[in-house]
Amino acid sequence: MNKLSVKRGFTLVELLVVIAIIGVLVGLLLPAVQAAREAARRMSCSNNFKQIGLAIHNYHAAYNQIPTHGSGTGTGGGQQVWNNSNVRNNTRLSFLVGLLPFFEQQALWEQISNPQGSFNAMGPTPNTTYGPWDTDIPALRCPSDPGQGLPAKGRTNIAACLGDSAVMMSFGPVNENGVSNSNFAQEARASCRGAFVAHQTARFRDILDGLANTIVVGEIMTDLGDGSVSTQAKEVAGTDLYNNPSSCLPLVSATRPRFWDSPPTANGLARGYRWADFGPLFTGFTTILPPNQEICRGDLPAPTQATFGTTLPAAENHFKEMVATPSSRHQGGCHILMGDGAVKFITDSIEAGSSRNTGGGGAMVRLGGSGKAAPGQQSPYGLWGSLGTRASKEVISSDF
Repeated sequence: MNKLSVKRGFTLVELLVVIAIIGVLVGLLLPAVQAAREAARRMSCSNNFKQIGLAIHNYHAAYNQIPTHGSGTGTGGGQQVWNNSNVRNNTRLSFLVGLLPFFEQQALWEQISNPQGSFNAMGPTPNTTYGPWDTDIPALRCPSDPGQGLPAKGRTNIAACLGDSAVMMSFGPVNENGVSNSNFAQEARASCRGAFVAHQTARFRDILDGLANTIVVGEIMTDLGDGSVSTQAKEVAGTDLYNNPSSCLPLVSATRPRFWDSPPTANGLARGYRWADFGPLFTGFTTILPPNQEICRGDLPAPTQATFGTTLPAAENHFKEMVATPSSRHQGGCHILMGDGAVKFITDSIEAGSSRNTGGGGAMVRLGGSGKAAPGQQSPYGLWGSLGTRASKEVISSDF
């Protein structure tokens, strides 16, 4: 007797249930995949900082100093530091230029240190169209940062720690002609308290607070042209900035606190846009406001030097003093490199003392300052400010 065999398939309901289960599993899996990818990118970024740390130590072993921030061929022919030139770089090179041979960029260093076509050795000022300055160096980039291409030149996510005061941060002990000046030197001694001081030789022996307690390098985002408070700078009166680092806070959007309410016109002057330029907007940061907060620029490059007049041209905005916070595309903080080579992740919530005292009382340490702003005082910006000073005798009592 023959039996009738019936072949059954999936019913529509069963198929929909299977599809729904697969959808739920994929929905659960995708965040985990994204998190794993970001963890890998963050680790790669951390490894870049470790390489820079080793490079700085090897540089110090070779030359008994760390690379100078604001070095190169001097001014001449009546030019000032901020003038543009194809003949010389006007001592505007960042610490990253001298560091090149020590993190496997010997070929690029040889291009820079030798004449190239119509350019002299050590190249022109970093805003000039010049092959080495336009080169993107993978070791200076964070994989989590999507910024690329024009109007930037060679981008960088690595910047020098300039301390806990914006005063004299672009000049250090030299004047606008790049010449040592006793007035400038006196002001710089009072306010330039970071591991790096513009136009000044620095050594590990100068870091009296201890290499393990002092930041030398930190992470910055590069600008995407989106009006981010961490990559574009707003401007206030210079003296206002000295007394209140949060002077630009009212200019931040109330509904989008990571963006300016009215974004400034960058004109190619934005965070991380020139790895070879020592300007604080490009390759510097301060330990005043915590990571990922706003960049606020003063309209005076130095507080007591009448030779500058009252303002600088807009094209020189990258020379102006500013509260330049570190930043990153990582969630909740950014990487920093300590003087001993340790790489740490600093959160946005790190204790920063009076930096958010918007009613005053958060004044920067500077020549002529009083109270907590007097020269030689401990940082007014708590643990964060203390980590950015090299010799202010703060005690770091706990891990961070």
